Amino acid sequence: MKIKVHVIISGRVQGVWFRVNTKKKADELYLSGWVKNTEDGKVEAVFEGDEKNIYDMIRWCSKGSTNSKVSKIEIFKKKYIKEYDNFSIVY
Repeated sequence: MKIKVHVIISGRVQGVWFRVNTKKKADELYLSGWVKNTEDGKVEAVFEGDEKNIYDMIRWCSKGSTNSKVSKIEIFKKKYIKEYDNFSIVY
């Protein structure tokens, strides 16, 4: 089953290659969507794809990249409509 989630990740997640590594992991899992830094120091992302792969991605996001320290992850399920063709970093 295909699903879509919107996540907001808090903690030390900017300046630690979080977005780049999120894209690598999303590409490995064949997910589409995007990831970006927010002005308040968080990382925000939308993931679309197979349910199992989405949950693998959420587990990865809850730990993050090597130098990150995730303190909180908020997950919002959205209606799946195949909005994106690939995964990108938004600047």
